[in-house]
Order: sequence, then C-alpha cells, then structure tokens
Amino acid sequence: MQILWTALLSSFLFFSPPWQTDFEKARQSAQSEHKLILLNFSGSDWCGPCIRMHEEIFDNNSFVQYANEHLVLVNADFPRLKKHKLPEDQQKKNDQLADKYDKDGIFPLTLLITSDGKVLKKWEGKPQISAATFTSEIKAFENAIK
Repeated sequence: MQILWTALLSSFLFFSPPWQTDFEKARQSAQSEHKLILLNFSGSDWCGPCIRMHEEIFDNNSFVQYANEHLVLVNADFPRLKKHKLPEDQQKKNDQLADKYDKDGIFPLTLLITSDGKVLKKWEGKPQISAATFTSEIKAFENAIK
C-alpha cells in the first residue's frame, strides 16, 4: 500500500505543465510571472522526432519539475491528418508564429524566448541530449539573464 501511495503522490507532484497555443497570452503570462517562454514547433501526427522529443524530454520529470516553476510553454502544432486539423483561427496563429520564428519549416524546432520576443537559444531537430541536460541548458540561460 505504501508503494502505491508513493507512486500516486509522485505522479501528482510532477504534472506536465500545460502547453499553451496562444503565443500572445503566453507572452503576457511570461512577462507578469517573470518567466521565459519555450516555443516548440511540432508535427504531432507525422513528425517522429517531434513525438520522441515530447516523450523523452518534455514528459521527463526533470524537465517537468523545472518547467512548472520557470517556463511558459507554447506549442505551435502543424498536424497533417484531416482528423487532427486545427481550427482555422489556431492555424492562422501558428502560421504567423512560423513566419516569425520558423521560416525554414524545421520540425521539431524549439526556441527559448524572453517575454519581449528575443530568442535566447534555438534547438533544431530533436536534441541528442538527455532531458536533464536540456533542462540544464535552459537553466544556464535563465541564470545568465538574471
């Protein structure tokens, strides 16, 4: 029973932070909460490296724990399957973000951004590092701008 209770409690402590889809609202949150923005361009239903990045890095406890307290997460998804088609207004927002931050159409592309829109770090493709190392890279940028 103790093991079950511990597992249940730890799963509540490391809820994956919510991925927002409205960059402007995320920017405002980041500004008011003094956080950085992590913007991820993904193809959730066709891009293998995008899917693996979410599973191996973004769902990892070391990243989740840090992100919950220090980041505002934004996902600009570009699904291809008809059944996953985004609402027109969301697709327009994602296209505008891509025009500004992902002109070359790289998937996945992950950017660490200040609340005023300055790109601090860019990861093209799925980084070939652990979730802990990925998180440490973000921490280093956060510490450098304090």
